Order: sequence, then C-alpha cells, then structure tokens
Amino acid sequence: MALAASDGPPASSRVSVYKSELFSSFVVFLVALPLCMGITVASGAPPGSRIMTAIIGGLVVGWLAGCPLQVSGPAAGLTVIVWELIHTHGVEKYGIIVLLAGFIQIVWAWLHVGHWFRAVSPAVVRGMLAGIGLLIFVGQIHVMIDDVPHGSGLANILSLPNAFMKTVVPDGSIATPHQEAAWIGLLTIATILLWTAYAPKLLRAVPAVLIGVLTATGVTILFELPISHITFPDNPFKVFHFPTLDSMAHLLDPTILTEAVGLAFIASVETLLSATAVDQLHTGPRTKYNRELFSQGVGNTLCGLGGVLPMTGVIVRSAANVQAGAKTRASAILHGVWLLLFVGALPFVLNLIPTASLEAVLVYTGYKLMNFGVVRDLRRHGQSEVWIYALTMGLIVLTNLLTGVMIGVGLAAAKLIYTTQNLEAHLHREQETGHLTLQLAGIATFVSLPRLATAVENIPPHAEVQVSITSLRHIDHACLDLLQSWQNMHEAGGGRAHIEWDKLRGLSYQTRKPDRNLAAYQWPYPLSIWMDKRKPAA
Repeated sequence: MALAASDGPPASSRVSVYKSELFSSFVVFLVALPLCMGITVASGAPPGSRIMTAIIGGLVVGWLAGCPLQVSGPAAGLTVIVWELIHTHGVEKYGIIVLLAGFIQIVWAWLHVGHWFRAVSPAVVRGMLAGIGLLIFVGQIHVMIDDVPHGSGLANILSLPNAFMKTVVPDGSIATPHQEAAWIGLLTIATILLWTAYAPKLLRAVPAVLIGVLTATGVTILFELPISHITFPDNPFKVFHFPTLDSMAHLLDPTILTEAVGLAFIASVETLLSATAVDQLHTGPRTKYNRELFSQGVGNTLCGLGGVLPMTGVIVRSAANVQAGAKTRASAILHGVWLLLFVGALPFVLNLIPTASLEAVLVYTGYKLMNFGVVRDLRRHGQSEVWIYALTMGLIVLTNLLTGVMIGVGLAAAKLIYTTQNLEAHLHREQETGHLTLQLAGIATFVSLPRLATAVENIPPHAEVQVSITSLRHIDHACLDLLQSWQNMHEAGGGRAHIEWDKLRGLSYQTRKPDRNLAAYQWPYPLSIWMDKRKPAA
C-alpha cells in the first residue's frame, strides 16, 4: 500500500484538475464562438471557415503546442491580410498561400529561429497592433450598419461621415435598416461594457462578448428587425476547398511565395509575442518557441490544404483560458471539441445571430487593439519610439500590413545603428608635461569608423600618445584593424603610440565568446547524435 502513494497525484487532486480543464475549455469555447464568426464576416471568407480554423487550432495545434496554455485559432490581426489576399488572388490561390505560409513556419522552426521573432521593437509591435485595430475599427463600422466597407483603410476613414449620416437621417418617415443595424451594434457594445463593469461576481466567468451577442440576438428576434443575419451552412465541412493539381502550379509563382512569406512572418510574430504574454500570466511551464512555431506551421498547412483561413496564437482567448483556471493543454484541445460538437449539431442556431452584433464585437476589439495609451509608455524611452510607433501604424493604414511592419522594422534597425554611433574620441594634451592622450569611450563599430579615423588623423605625426580605453565598452574587428594600421604608420613616421592591445582585444566579441565544441553544437539536426552514430562500436 505504501507504493500507491508514489503512483501519481491523489485521485481528489486529479478530479480537481479535470474539473478545472473542463470549465476553462468551455469558457474559451464561449469566447471563441462569437469572435470566430465575426472575423469570418470581416475577412470576406466563406461562412464556417473560421470555425474550422478554430477547431484545427484546438484539436491539432493544442496537442502539439509549445505554449500549452495558449489557444490558437482565427485572429483579428490577420483579418486585414486575409481580406486583401482573397480579393486580390481569389479563394483558389489564397489556399495555396496559406499552405505555403504553414510550410515556411515549419522550416523556420526546424532552423531554430523561433526566438528571433521576439526580436522586434516594442514600438513596431504596438504600432502594428494599433494599425490593425484602426483598420478593423473603421472597416467594420460600415458592416455594423449593414453597409459595405470600401477598398482601403483610408477610404473607410474618409467615408465615416457618410456612414454616420446613414444612421441618423431617416429615409422619409421610415427607419432604414442602417439605423436599426446601428442600434443593434451599439446595444452589443453597451452590453459588453456594462457586463464587464457590473457583472455579478458569481457570473463573471461568463464572457461579456457572449452576453452582448445573445442580448442583441434576442432583441432582433423579439422585434423582428429586418437586418442582415449571418449565413452558416448546415454542413460546415463543405467549407473545405482542397487544392487541385492545377492550383498547385501556383506554388512556383514568385508573387504567391512573397505573399506567403509575409503571411508567415506576421502570423509568427503575433503568435510568439502572444506566447510571451501568456507566460507572464501564469507560473506553469514556459513556452518552447520553436515547438510553438512548428505547431502553428502544421496548423496553417492543414488550413491551407482545406482552403480555410489561417491561424495564430490569440491572446484574448489565451488570457481567458488562464483566468478560467487552465493548467494543461487539455483545455485548448477540449475547446476545439466543443466547437466541433456545436457546429456539427446546432449550426442553425448561428443563423439567428445578426451580422451587426458580430461586427460590433470586432469594432470593440479594434478599439481595444488601438490602445493609444501606450504612447505615454513609449515616450519614456525616447521620442524616436513614438515616431516609429506612429509611422508603423500610419503606413499600415495607408499601404498594407506587411509594408508597414517591414518599414517599421527598418526604422527600428536604423535607430539601433544610429544609437551605436556613440563612440566618443577626444584628444587631450597635459599642460605641464605636454603628453597626449586619446580617450575612447562608448562603442566602436564599423559605423563609427569615420569618427575614429578623424580622431587618429588629427594626432601630430611625431607625437607620443597614450590611447585610453578605460571607458570603451566594445570594439569590433574593423576598428581594431584601423587602430593597428594607424599605429604602424604613426610609429614608422617617428611617433609612438601606447595601446593596451590585450585589454583592447578583450573588448571584441570574437575574443569574449567561449570556444564552441562542434560535436555538442545543436544544428537543426543534432550533430552530436549524428557523430555518435558514426563512432565504431567499442
């Protein structure tokens, strides 16, 4: 009997965990359902596409995920990209783009580059989220009033006054559907805000988004409002559009490949930044970034094969998962099971939901994504961070998501290069002895070569000079070569230069880094294992 104590946690503890996972998975299901449907409409995709993406995100990615508590599925952040891809390339080529994007993510995971997607300036990330939020906000306002969005973010912004007039100016003496749809949308948002602020303590686990959609749906049915409703197929599995041999020929199209790389990059950044945020919400297992990237690649490959919409890790659903008490990946997997059972058995229920209500959820989501309050935090780190944030957001609205993000990353890199140009080189002469001292401080890289070259060229030809490096933090190979070349020329001309070369070389990265054992160095395929297999048996 004594051995039974070591056979695992007590039965009561296991039951408690099972209850926790069941409850949290159901909460995530309730959060995911209205968001999935709203994003489907906003993306211009076939009805049910986003539900199937969420099911794959739960059943497949949830099982493989490197971040066990992260919930994957359709994300508002990809809505803009998806809409552009479908309208530019059509549904057939779109599926190939998603398929390629998933494969690219798998390759990136195999190359162990998962951590590098975290190396994005916070100003760029905040600007990306704000730009996405603004595009969703202004685009879905038009859909929320049963109107149609325009072709670009700028056009949607400029047409907002006209949309507003449609909701306040009646057509003769009869209220227009625009007005009624607008009221249903506003009712949804108001219900979400009120439930979030004043929900009874015992009912706070019920998502505010679900309450908002249920309230709006009930009012629409009660008053028989003549507004648009979503159309969900009786057989949701009909949304799958598997690639044909003709469509596979697009794999060699450079334009398709470029779009796939952009989609893979944005989806990976959003997923892995979300995983980092999830790690801050709990004290359980930390994220394995390459495994998470691999699982997302598998999920998007399946989405591409089925012709449904792509996925990312989603912070809204993941946060709800953690807050509901999830401890293992079982919650994310089970939420996919509930979605599958719901759309398989009760698809007709979804047809009762007014489009205006779902789009109001996205309008509210877009507003939350904008979060202009982050400007205050960015300003603490310098005005340049605010400019990078604003330019990234503005370019996303004026051009497209990928262009805005890439230019934002370029601006952040340019700022990094500029800030590393902080080498200070001052030549001092002591009045009593006449000795010259060249003081180097900061960071000396190839970017600083002009400044360093100017400093040493100003030293008199026959002078004796001491090079002080006590305040120098780093020097690269280019600057070392310049100093060595200058010392040789200076001393050949009759002068003398005193440089502590051992200490100076010690400031170089190549000198500081430890020697690597090639056999133990982990390539995408562990080289040490390969070498062990080739050793002769003892």
